[in-house]
Amino acid sequence: MSIGEEGADAPLAGWRPPPLPPRAVVAGRSVRLEPLTPDHAAELHAAFAGDDATWTFLPYGPFASAEDYAAWIAGAAGADDPLFFALRDRGTGQAGGVAAFLRIQPGAGSIELGHIALSSGMRRGRAATEAWFLMMDWAFGAGYRRFEWKCDARNLASRRAAERLGLSYEGVFRQAAVVKGQNRDTAWFAAIDSEWPALRAAYGRWLDPANFDSAGRQRVPLSSLTGPLLAARDPALRGGPD
Repeated sequence: MSIGEEGADAPLAGWRPPPLPPRAVVAGRSVRLEPLTPDHAAELHAAFAGDDATWTFLPYGPFASAEDYAAWIAGAAGADDPLFFALRDRGTGQAGGVAAFLRIQPGAGSIELGHIALSSGMRRGRAATEAWFLMMDWAFGAGYRRFEWKCDARNLASRRAAERLGLSYEGVFRQAAVVKGQNRDTAWFAAIDSEWPALRAAYGRWLDPANFDSAGRQRVPLSSLTGPLLAARDPALRGGPD
């Protein structure tokens, strides 16, 4: 069966365009998503200090001061798309990341996760992964059909993160944008609603407190739970970066 053959002419009985995501706090066990405001600027600027690589693949930043960051947030945070959140680690109480819903298309049932900036203390940790889970869980629970993750094709860390989450690699859009004076080829990853129950179960197993030892180290990697789900999909949806 070729990609899209199963659903090419399938009617969407009972489907209605989902709502826009709300500007509201979302809390999990290890992370709290807070609508981004200029009040977060000082805390986030301190968390990102000395790590300009955070901004390499983003179209803005780094910011010379917390005041500069607050001014940027003041211009960006009032929009509904992108809808920005600060990520607060509930273990430390510190805000250490930013993410957004963007390219929100209720008519198509499509939504994207992007504008990701994580401090060194939050990268590859439980809080960030739970944040992605909470955003995906809201989107599919609200009725979205497709959840996208796009990144600069050179950003291997982001591409590996998408695959770790069990998102299918869908290819590269060449010369998709110009960012900070450089060409950007964009790699696409996505999950669709029919895949969400299995992915949700995998995230639930990984996020279970029993999956972490007393030092917070994972017992079972998330990739070992999502990898078999990726392998079971159409081979044309696999083949991301090594």
